[in-house]
Amino acid sequence: MATPAPAETVQLITRDTGGDPLGYADPLGQFDQPAAGVARLDANLRVQQANQEFFRQFGGSSAEVCGRDFGELVHPSLRQPLRRQFLRLVDGSRRRFATHLVAVSAEGTAFTSALTAVAVRGESARVVSLLVVMRSAGGAEDLDVVTPHKKMLSEIEARILEGIASGLSTIPLASRLYLSRQGVEYHVTRLLRKLRVPNRAALVSRAYSLGVLEVGSWPPKVVRDFVT
Repeated sequence: MATPAPAETVQLITRDTGGDPLGYADPLGQFDQPAAGVARLDANLRVQQANQEFFRQFGGSSAEVCGRDFGELVHPSLRQPLRRQFLRLVDGSRRRFATHLVAVSAEGTAFTSALTAVAVRGESARVVSLLVVMRSAGGAEDLDVVTPHKKMLSEIEARILEGIASGLSTIPLASRLYLSRQGVEYHVTRLLRKLRVPNRAALVSRAYSLGVLEVGSWPPKVVRDFVT
């Protein structure tokens, strides 16, 4: 089987020829290797085509995966920063980017992947689609994250965790949330037990490592998928 072209050259072989927006009948065939999941996204970041390895990674059929927003396939804590990078491809300010991400299969299993995304341009230089190549970077057993189906925090616990992550102590938190000091300490103790950490600093660090707090967000914000 032919070796896939480097990500930097993908743009040169996916030119717009009119009838087929990618310039050849089987745009993913040359990348159909066991180690590489490949998909074509439209400008709205919805999956249009993918190879068998991509479907295998996400544990679904073409009917279950095609048409979905790519953001739905990754861990909730990474959706916004990843979308920002994709939109820079769409608006033409970048040609490609590479990153590591945590993806989530149809069964709710998280796995790490090395992702490369490339803007595919037509003859008018307009971005007509995006090509993503995902290579597995480790098994689910290596991950320290929680998957989005696990709603682990109450609304008040989420608000308290956000406050702690932004540097608030007990009294300001109590004032903000209309709780007593004892009420705040009660919920903090519950959070420490849930995340199995000894103190507030470790609580914030653990929340980020689990993906419960959004990456790149200030003030800190709990991913809504984990709030009951």
